[in-house]
Amino acid sequence: MVRLNKIYTRTGDDGTTALGSGERRAKHDLRVEAYGTVDEANAAIGMARLHTAGHAGLDAILARMQNDFFDLGADLATPDTGKKAEHPPLRVTESQVERIEAEIDSLNADLEPLRSFVLPGGTAAAANLHLARTVARRAERLMVALADTGEAVNPAAMRYINRVSDLLFVAARCANGNGSKDVLWKPGEHR
Repeated sequence: MVRLNKIYTRTGDDGTTALGSGERRAKHDLRVEAYGTVDEANAAIGMARLHTAGHAGLDAILARMQNDFFDLGADLATPDTGKKAEHPPLRVTESQVERIEAEIDSLNADLEPLRSFVLPGGTAAAANLHLARTVARRAERLMVALADTGEAVNPAAMRYINRVSDLLFVAARCANGNGSKDVLWKPGEHR
């Protein structure tokens, strides 16, 4: 159980932060950037949820995703060092990936096929979900970059973040009246 008695510790005043392992890293470290961007995406989903009260099923999916994002942040903040930990670290699991795939399929079932790219907009919920989608894509790019440096990144976490932006795209279309209020791109219209 997490327990926060004091919010500031002063330990980060030197520009570093502690990972879940206790190791200190610069606040601009790629791992810190990755889990910080996951946190930013989570906040963007929270903003979108201000507008999804009329979509009970969609709001429940987003609430689960927000909780999963804390799991993902914890996963990224505790790199696998190959050593046995005193307490097993929290990891994103394959069942979370499978659940999000099922949610994408369920939400997408009632949507009309697209004939063009969708511009972010329509309803307030959809616009905010598109913003969350782009932040999630940035988190994914940072996680890929982190893995490319040779740092350990949980493969299930990589699959999960890749599915997140797909779910947020489909969720935005659902929030746009199942696509009826989507704003479609019209290539070259304003030349």
